[in-house]
Amino acid sequence: MSRDLILNRIYDALSRSPQVAPPASPTLPPAVPTDPLKAQTTSALVDLLTDRLVDYNATVTHATPDTVGKVVAELLGDAHSVVIPHDLPSDWTAASQAQFHVDSADEPLSVDQLDTVDAVVTGSTVSIADTGTICLAGATTGRRAITLVPDHHVVVVRLSDVVESVPQAVETLIERKLDTAVQTWVSGPSATVDIELERVKGVHGPRTLNVVLLED
Repeated sequence: MSRDLILNRIYDALSRSPQVAPPASPTLPPAVPTDPLKAQTTSALVDLLTDRLVDYNATVTHATPDTVGKVVAELLGDAHSVVIPHDLPSDWTAASQAQFHVDSADEPLSVDQLDTVDAVVTGSTVSIADTGTICLAGATTGRRAITLVPDHHVVVVRLSDVVESVPQAVETLIERKLDTAVQTWVSGPSATVDIELERVKGVHGPRTLNVVLLED
């Protein structure tokens, strides 16, 4: 195209008719197809997140602000000792008869203490429907250790914190100034496969993951 423009200008300067066809008007590239996930409703995202979590062997239960305490208590079952972050909403655990140990940065429980508890209850920061991943960072999620040492994790996910993709989750973390904070990304209960291809649960974290989807 640049060659044609130069030649036409030379012909114009010599008062001669152009010998080269003028450049065609640029054509716009075809429209990029819309990401199907971006068009999904909150309900569809929740369904997708649920499908992914169940596929990872996590259990998923729905709750409202009025029932979340009862749901958490039922999921804890006969757990006697439970650790919670210091800023966990009190109504989430009010219905349980378990003994709760509050963990905070100022008064952290030791690994030996955490190893004796039956379960942990936390909130969450943002959850990714496309990958079935729950991100723990900041308020109500506690220190990393309390979600990795106990064998049973009950995590509450607000529906308003469910996003479509990993980039959107990262954007959320940046908006909340948590992008440089310590984070734990959870996709189902902890599991690994040894050299003989035998699946072993609980090596790197809880063997049981209960997810409570909380309506806002």
